[in-house]
Amino acid sequence: MQTVSTQQKALQSYTDIIATRIAEIPPSMTLSITSQAKAMQQEGRDVCNFGAGEPDLDTPDHIKEAAIEALREGHTKYTPSSGIMELREALSAKLLEDNSLEYDPSQIVVNCGAKHSCFNAILAICEPGDEVIIPAPYWVSYPEMVRMVGAEPVVVQTRQDNGWKLTPEDFEGAMSPKTKMIILNSPSNPTGAVYSREELAALGEVAASEDIVVLSDEIYEKLVYGEREHVSIASLSEELHGLTITVNGFSKAYSMTGWRLGYTAAPEPIAKAVATIQSHSTSNATSFAQYGALAALQGDEQFIEDMREEYDMRRQYMFGRFQAISNISVAEPAGAFYFLVNIGKMGLTSVNLAEKLLSRYEVAVVPGIAFGDDRTIRFSYATGLDVIKKGIDRFEEFCKAH
Repeated sequence: MQTVSTQQKALQSYTDIIATRIAEIPPSMTLSITSQAKAMQQEGRDVCNFGAGEPDLDTPDHIKEAAIEALREGHTKYTPSSGIMELREALSAKLLEDNSLEYDPSQIVVNCGAKHSCFNAILAICEPGDEVIIPAPYWVSYPEMVRMVGAEPVVVQTRQDNGWKLTPEDFEGAMSPKTKMIILNSPSNPTGAVYSREELAALGEVAASEDIVVLSDEIYEKLVYGEREHVSIASLSEELHGLTITVNGFSKAYSMTGWRLGYTAAPEPIAKAVATIQSHSTSNATSFAQYGALAALQGDEQFIEDMREEYDMRRQYMFGRFQAISNISVAEPAGAFYFLVNIGKMGLTSVNLAEKLLSRYEVAVVPGIAFGDDRTIRFSYATGLDVIKKGIDRFEEFCKAH
């Protein structure tokens, strides 16, 4: 008993030590659900896991081989904090060709994943007392990143009947003299929303009127379906180019989630600030992984189109199935690989529903409360069609029972 008491006292002392702004931040619910589902699978249970936020396809071989060759050639030391020059030059060319964005390599910083890119950008711009506008449903980490730097997230709820998109009126209504930044994610996780050129221009006009910095998270840019197109907001005007931090990476387009490679492209002073932050935190992104990223940009990209077509087929199948279930509703996602399903008619919280669905029907989804909307749950279709069919069969049974 004495040992237990001693342990309890030690734990209490650490509770007092941990910074309040960190102690109040919950762990990522998306990662938690995925871990729980994988643990059940390891026990031999037939779990249909819709929680994944990563492509289910492997990294293309030519990318892996480039990293292996870099290891053999001794590229195992520190690189410049902003990344190897060859990669930043290739990213500069990519941004011009794909996004109509002109950035000198000196304006590009290679980070340890797009999540790290977002955090560095927020840390470089925001201070205690600043406000950051975040449309909801949002990617789970945005508000917590803002809180970690001492700023305040201002969450603005969007509507399903508007495709889960922020309007200029929503934006203006959330602004205050303290507003420093707005975070836009198109294509969106978790909604799959893709903003049109006209919609981005209207939001950009509001941002430019008050010199509000735009953090544009474009990590899903290659996964856009139908007649939609991906548009980088920084390409719409010189003024917006000067206000925007464009974030992207290699995780989704090239199925390189574990490689942890993202990048920011921004006006020179912001890029220098991000590089300074990185020089005192991670030093640089992993050396040999950067050579893999270089091969990704310079190699055959048919893999991306093949993956996009596969996800589009899954998307259409799931949309048809969801539309046939009477007590839920969905907006058709135009990008990424997620469905945000409205469960408001069921009278359950998103956590309660997700727990029942996993324990009783062995279907793993992410509760919408993680994304700022407790009326919803998120399904990822970055999983095989056989799992999708079986999982939706079970979900339909669950819905009929509730």
